[in-house]
Amino acid sequence: MTAPLASVGTPAIVSSALPLPSRPADAQFDAVRTRGAYALLDQFGVIDTTGDDAASFLHAQLTNDTEHLDGAGARLAGYCSAKGRLLASFLVWRSGDAIRLLLSKDVQAAVQKRLSMFVLRAKAKLVDATGELLAVGLAGDVRAALSSVFDALPDGVHVKVDGPAGSLIRVPDAEGRLRYLWVGPKAEVEARLPAFEGKLEQVSPAVWDWLDIRAGEPRITQPVVEQFVPQMVNFDVLGGVNFRKGCYPGQEIVARSQYRGTIKRRTALANIAADLAAVAPGTELFHSNDPGQPCGMVVNAAWAPAGGVDVLVEIKLAALEAGSVHVAAADGPALSFLPLPYALPTEV
Repeated sequence: MTAPLASVGTPAIVSSALPLPSRPADAQFDAVRTRGAYALLDQFGVIDTTGDDAASFLHAQLTNDTEHLDGAGARLAGYCSAKGRLLASFLVWRSGDAIRLLLSKDVQAAVQKRLSMFVLRAKAKLVDATGELLAVGLAGDVRAALSSVFDALPDGVHVKVDGPAGSLIRVPDAEGRLRYLWVGPKAEVEARLPAFEGKLEQVSPAVWDWLDIRAGEPRITQPVVEQFVPQMVNFDVLGGVNFRKGCYPGQEIVARSQYRGTIKRRTALANIAADLAAVAPGTELFHSNDPGQPCGMVVNAAWAPAGGVDVLVEIKLAALEAGSVHVAAADGPALSFLPLPYALPTEV
């Protein structure tokens, strides 16, 4: 295993583990699938980067292009170690004079501190904006309710609109349902949430975690820091890596993996008939034909409405061809693999 984020060129930082959520009631999953729902997303943190050099600084640090990020879009990006392993994953967009980074709350402090070490003479400043903002995830039949808050709605994935209440970003659909992310000043968002009463049901943020998994969009949390090259979590397929941009930490390794046909591991979607505590991120997977060594790792896990837990797992492609895959041990609960909502490239 590789070292955790806090040990790679930074002073030790104690991360706050995200709490294990209770299983949402069936009615909360039904609200997303049959009507519309929203969740207050306290599992995320926000870093705002400001200053004349904010875009160029981030451009030299992240896997995606921030210099040409306009005010009408958002994009995924990763932050890698020198070995090309992901320290964090972000959704990135412009908000006024700032470039805003949304990431898992349990790695926010460590990532912000590490990025700040490399600012040097650049005119850029990174600030923790988590406490000033509120992030809301909306899914299902939510357009009418959102129209009472925003004058226009984004018409494509990762398209963004802004208003007095903040930014509204269309994010990838899940289970055939529309999804939006709304991030704005806490007071402004809280003042408008009562407009959803009687129109949308408030659900647990754990439902949003499940939707992210069903959308096939991995999130780097503390237990899996520095475990994966971006392609291992499908970030190249999801648009989180720009292979034409300039250098960033780990860029040579990421590019070599892409162009030399060495991508032998990918992220897949599965269900496991187990409790959430038994399949936490970072839990290793074992194949029936080679029980002595792990063949993969759980990236993200969330309660599933049909029972058990849905997971995104990073796994050897060869392990998907035959036999069975099990969590934690060769005789542990078996994974039932499900189709991803997007196609993976054929590796050669």
